[in-house]
Amino acid sequence: MRVAVVNETSAVDKHPFIMSALEGRGLDVVNAGMAGPGETPELQYTHTGLISALLLAADRVDMVIGGCGTGQGYMNSVMQYRGVVCGHLLTSLDAFLFARINAGNVVSLALNQGWGWAGDENLRLLFDQLFTDDQGAGFPAHREEPQRASRDNLRIISEAAHRCMKGTVKRLPDEIVVPAITHPAAAAVLDIDTIADEELRAALQSRLQDWRPLPA
Repeated sequence: MRVAVVNETSAVDKHPFIMSALEGRGLDVVNAGMAGPGETPELQYTHTGLISALLLAADRVDMVIGGCGTGQGYMNSVMQYRGVVCGHLLTSLDAFLFARINAGNVVSLALNQGWGWAGDENLRLLFDQLFTDDQGAGFPAHREEPQRASRDNLRIISEAAHRCMKGTVKRLPDEIVVPAITHPAAAAVLDIDTIADEELRAALQSRLQDWRPLPA
């Protein structure tokens, strides 16, 4: 499984803890957000939400770990996009249930509120329950089938209720799109010129060209 960590400015000091807690799990982990203070462009949760959705739409990763001070802003940001199923996880029990019932592709963490003593250990325990072979297995076990049906229906709702990513990229303002696709870590993982979806690739290339017009 390829997992992207997409962190924003208010919780950038927690980045090393996230990366450390993901080690030793057999995951291919990439950083696609802020790893330290002072990086430019500075990413807010409105940017990391778009980065996360683009990485999923472009099939660059299977899951995204993000968050913000409370986890609420990032969760609301990323869920504006098609194909995103995000869980706001505070405890290992949240992760246990999210993995088995929702089997989503994005996790939003509270990285400042309630961090406290042993916050890094809470992350490890949470990831122990999130990355499991029982993804989508249902809980309790006899609820597996209705929970699977609800997940399928949620995908249908997401497709019907959201614009395609190409259309979204075309309509968003520069102050959202440009920092998201020009931040070095995000740009490296997204690798716009090699995206297989031709329409999404063209939409992103157009936004870059409009922002940095080619010399005459």
